[in-house]
Amino acid sequence: MEDWLHTNLAIESWLKKEIKPFANEIDRSPQALAKALQGMSDRSLLTLKVSQKLSGRGLSELEYRRLQIKLARFSGALTFLQTQHQSAAIMLANSENTSLQQKYLPYMGTGKILIGVGFSHLRRQGIPMVSAKETTQGYEITGEVPWITGYSFFSSFILGATLPDGREIYGILPLQNQLQDRGGGISISPPMDLMAIASTNTVSAKIDRWWMDSSQVVSIKPTGSIHQSSRRNILNHGWYSIGCAYAGLDILLSLAEKKQLGFLHESWQTLNLAVKQSEERAIALISQKTTSYEQKLQLRRDVVNLAQRCSQAAVIASGGAANYFNSSAARVYREALLFSVSGQTTDVMEVSLKKLLMFDSG
Repeated sequence: MEDWLHTNLAIESWLKKEIKPFANEIDRSPQALAKALQGMSDRSLLTLKVSQKLSGRGLSELEYRRLQIKLARFSGALTFLQTQHQSAAIMLANSENTSLQQKYLPYMGTGKILIGVGFSHLRRQGIPMVSAKETTQGYEITGEVPWITGYSFFSSFILGATLPDGREIYGILPLQNQLQDRGGGISISPPMDLMAIASTNTVSAKIDRWWMDSSQVVSIKPTGSIHQSSRRNILNHGWYSIGCAYAGLDILLSLAEKKQLGFLHESWQTLNLAVKQSEERAIALISQKTTSYEQKLQLRRDVVNLAQRCSQAAVIASGGAANYFNSSAARVYREALLFSVSGQTTDVMEVSLKKLLMFDSG
């Protein structure tokens, strides 16, 4: 515990000195983002929730979430990119495929191997976007993956596909344009022109009859597992919104001190109290053994709204300067947009909109 407390202080110092001053550049430049990610690699921070037995840091849920708040407070792009890799590491740690664990996990914490994920499409209703059918010693995969973050950062990614019986299969594919001798192929799109985190090189991929060896299978899960996981983890993306809210508050406080306007200080005090209370609620929910889905959903709604309000406060306090391309307030405002829809389910969409209507109706 003491070692982690010392490490935590060192991480915060690094974030303040080497990430915060360059956050706007990190948001736009893949090269700057790569340097920031290398900083996490150098500090062995890329398998935080993986057990020490499997070469990870073995952080508790609370320790991990608190660190994610800090990351989101200083850089949305770095937060979003490293989250993909952390998710892949957790999936491998939970896999029954020990060969894959031995091949990847010892090298993922230090960034010697970097892996992304591509399975959010499994949440969509209707005809599966990516299908897999079993063949001799493997699976043939065909479809379109609409969203994969980390092209040029990650060498491979964990793909989610749907089997004929509806089960979900997750396996490792290369994150690059590639053709197989047997005719299968992967075609990667150019990076998307995103409003926020453009530097993360988020792409789509067309997969045509790609043959995946059985040795590359991370897991096979029952039909609808992605939806059950989304319900269990409904609060997870909310921690990023809390960090984003603090980022907006940091800007607001700085402007309040610079402009010496009492109402700016008052606005900061009111919003800061609301964010701290929401953070305390989130911590309490982690500590409780019995927490309802509705409680987590309500808190997710509230922190999404707080990130929007705090970032908008930073924009308003910045005045016309917020409209500059290199404005920190504008970047945080865009990040609030990102975190309001990241990992969004229909339930999150509904309660988030109803929260807006509550304010609109007075």
